[in-house]
Amino acid sequence: MRAITQTIFCALAFAPLAYTQQPSPALASLPQLPSPRAGYSFPQNQTLTYSVDWRVFSAGTAVIHFEAIGDREKLSANADTAGAINLLFHASDQFQSTFDRAKGCTYEFDKQTVEGRRKVNSTLKMDYPQSKSILDEKNLVTGQSKHVESPIPSCMTDLLTGVFYASSQPMEIGHDFVMPVVDAMHNVPVTMKIEGREVIKTTLGTFKTIRVQPTADAGVVKNRGNIWIWYTDDDRRLPVQMRAKLFWGTITFRLIGNDNK
Repeated sequence: MRAITQTIFCALAFAPLAYTQQPSPALASLPQLPSPRAGYSFPQNQTLTYSVDWRVFSAGTAVIHFEAIGDREKLSANADTAGAINLLFHASDQFQSTFDRAKGCTYEFDKQTVEGRRKVNSTLKMDYPQSKSILDEKNLVTGQSKHVESPIPSCMTDLLTGVFYASSQPMEIGHDFVMPVVDAMHNVPVTMKIEGREVIKTTLGTFKTIRVQPTADAGVVKNRGNIWIWYTDDDRRLPVQMRAKLFWGTITFRLIGNDNK
């Protein structure tokens, strides 16, 4: 059941990447993070709420909050299991990311995970002047700590931000784009395949969307399952639905709340 909560929330789009044990590609082979398209601005203050279903069960909720702080954007996510899933395995995870509003470069990615008896806090900081990431992790149950430093390129996004940073990119059918994504000590190029248009219905209404599939050249997405994100076909590029078809079942996120607060 831990795999379910690993998918909730930020790992939905790139969940399989987080589990690979393959070495990261050479820094020189990683693409540059594309800048936001002209005229695009990240939300000043916005809260998105998603229902989360696993197969036919309600698995929980996920809440995303955007907050502009000067030239940086703070992105927070909270995910909690609910219903029958909660009876089998309780989880309550929190994620925070801070990134540059103009360039998209992640500065820090924090995780606080409570999954059954497992409680782990981790902080991943990007030291771009020194070309390295710094991971500090502590298991609150065992007391064990880990400190690891790893080389990084000049600008990267992270697992949480990547889902929403993609909204800043032009989306034309058949014109894919690639983002360098960092998770723990892995640097992975993720291709966002712009597949087609589709109409999606949620409790908020009916949306014309663009369907995007994140993939990785390393093959881990192929081995683990398939992931799609449906962005509104307008200037907002709001992710109204996200789905991961994995070997243990299908997880679907549907937007049920959108508040400017």
